[in-house]
Amino acid sequence: MEFRRGRYSWVLRPLLIGYDLLVINILAFHFLNLDEEALYFFSTKLFNNKQFLYFLYSTLFWVLISFILKFYRIYRHTSLTKILLVLVKQFFVYSIVVYAFLGIFRSISTQAFLVLKYLLCVFLLIGLIKLLSYYLLKYFRLYLGGNIRNVLIIGSGNNVEELKNILGNKTLGYHLVGHYSDLYSENLSGTLSDSFQYLKHKNSIDEIYCAIDELSENQINDYVKFASINKCNLKFVPKSGSLLSSRLKADYYFYLPVLSIREGALSDDFNIALKRGFDILFSLFVLCFIFSWISIILFVLIKLESKGPLFYKHKRTGINYKEFYCYKFRSLTMTKEIEGNYVKRDDNRVTKIGKFLRKTSLDELPQFFNVLLGEMSVVGPRPHMLSYTDEYSKKIDKYNFIHRHLVKPGITGLAQVKGFRGEIKNDFDIKNRVKYDNFYIENWSILLDIQIIIQTIINIIKGDEKAY
Repeated sequence: MEFRRGRYSWVLRPLLIGYDLLVINILAFHFLNLDEEALYFFSTKLFNNKQFLYFLYSTLFWVLISFILKFYRIYRHTSLTKILLVLVKQFFVYSIVVYAFLGIFRSISTQAFLVLKYLLCVFLLIGLIKLLSYYLLKYFRLYLGGNIRNVLIIGSGNNVEELKNILGNKTLGYHLVGHYSDLYSENLSGTLSDSFQYLKHKNSIDEIYCAIDELSENQINDYVKFASINKCNLKFVPKSGSLLSSRLKADYYFYLPVLSIREGALSDDFNIALKRGFDILFSLFVLCFIFSWISIILFVLIKLESKGPLFYKHKRTGINYKEFYCYKFRSLTMTKEIEGNYVKRDDNRVTKIGKFLRKTSLDELPQFFNVLLGEMSVVGPRPHMLSYTDEYSKKIDKYNFIHRHLVKPGITGLAQVKGFRGEIKNDFDIKNRVKYDNFYIENWSILLDIQIIIQTIINIIKGDEKAY
């Protein structure tokens, strides 16, 4: 996720989009003879107006093409070559769209030369402003000291030193506030422990660059937490020649690859809102029509068999490694969670009613309150115990394990319905769990959520041998 803190450059993108749409529509009115007699392709007068029709058509397709080709995704480290390349791609596709419009509505009699002239004028006017804004920002950073981002570098190595040289280019607008590493390097601000002390008292950091191969999983988790809470961008610098993970996207600062966490389907604001709306409605339905009466029955049965509370809460790792209390109906005779003492098959701590609850997954019902609180989702990667997170993060590729914690954990998930639930007996179990979790994140859709929920219900009815 790309954060922008306290900057006004974000205004530039909507201004450029507005300018571009004005250019393509005003010049179309001038060159394409759109003021001729009405089109009769549509039945209503409004849509028979060529100017209005072309305005809708051009605006829709320009925005769509821009989104697909990332026409407005220009950053301070983007090279001039890449800007020119994206300009050519945008106008090549847009030219096809314009000729398609004229081909469909043959009543528009415009000479091919005028259409070409229109496209060239659009290309020149939009391209000129795009390049002008790019260089004006460079001038603003270099001579006026504006549009500056405070950055912190963690770790050392050849790529880190090359990154420092690149960030030293004042036209890019980076201000290096500190460089921390446990390995020897010139001009260090301190060790990794010093960096955490520094970050505790600073929330004005815009970007953190980590040499990921030098850091432990716990250290990475701490930087991920800080970046999430303080809304700063976290990027990773790989070793020279190391493979780039598909879980991360690579930006090139000239010839140096810099990795950041890839934005998946659940990074999109619309998808987040859609999933959250579904979570709320589904949770309210379950709590009102199932939990409301079954909790009364379970309260009596649980209390009759063993002393203790109805609910059991335990700490789990959630989105961006944030810890939260996950709720369940109590199924054990003891309620205190002991690290490493996880529930196993034929565990004598499990009560009789607890065996039924765990077999049918009814012990998970209170987690719908976690969903309403925004700590969990109905469907997502299952939340691990804190000790599981620490233990298995060492055995899983760092990039994959980080990717798993980019979304809210779920009451059920793809890994669970595929048979990788419950006790983790070996590395094969955890690796496949993470594999399915990452597949879900990368291929999420509301239909996939519904499919997983249906499969979960089927598994409950059929019985799951791993549910104990």
